Amino acid sequence: MGKLDGRVAVVTGAGMGIGRGVAGALAREGASVVVAEVDQAAGVDTARWLTDEWGVRALFQRTDVTDRDQVHAMVDAATEEFGRLDILVNNAWRSLGFERIENTAEDAMRAGFDMGVMAAFWAMQRAYPALAANGTGRVITMCSLNGVNAHMYSAPYNAAKEALRSMTRTAAREWAPKQVCCNVICPGAQSAAYQRVADANPQMAAAQAAANPMGRIGDPLDDIGTVAAFLASDDSRYLTGNTLFVDGGGHINGVQWAPNVD
Repeated sequence: MGKLDGRVAVVTGAGMGIGRGVAGALAREGASVVVAEVDQAAGVDTARWLTDEWGVRALFQRTDVTDRDQVHAMVDAATEEFGRLDILVNNAWRSLGFERIENTAEDAMRAGFDMGVMAAFWAMQRAYPALAANGTGRVITMCSLNGVNAHMYSAPYNAAKEALRSMTRTAAREWAPKQVCCNVICPGAQSAAYQRVADANPQMAAAQAAANPMGRIGDPLDDIGTVAAFLASDDSRYLTGNTLFVDGGGHINGVQWAPNVD
């Protein structure tokens, strides 16, 4: 018996990295999972992995989260296939690269808000009736220490993630009477996005790992996913509106962040 037996989750960006790790952790606790992913090959592979590894029902739903109709279809697929929706994980993000603020294109800033804020806004609005139906509703939003600490050269990402964090906390207050808990994770993990930055900035990556109090960068499944599974379960039923820094203590004194930007 898992803590999430009988529950249904939607995880955006579940085809790789942190999203895949979170989907795996939810499945390990017994949840059925809708794998919402724009990359079909990655999404199909993740859905197959969830079923083969943990024997749960998993559905791949190709989803570009910057398209409102596709986001609505993602939520509808969960309720149509499984008859309910208990857990929404707002995770999807598409890399926008690094740039100084004065050189950042307006389109890049808009793209950040479409991906980081509007995608979750559409999903949360569409999912709310199902999340509020059974007293088991959970919204788990992936944000970032980059935004909290205003790290350099990623203004669209930082601004979008902080707006998303505020929206999630607002939902926590408004939806609390319906027992819908909404929380934020700021993760530090070896995702594909992190690896791209690390490969391009090896000295910075080495400094980050060395400065981390635990001496390592987290694992998407066993370090980040397990916390998401806790937030999705009844163990967290009285926890809402919080931001959890799941980063081995890296946030305590800040982290080294100075990627090479011309």
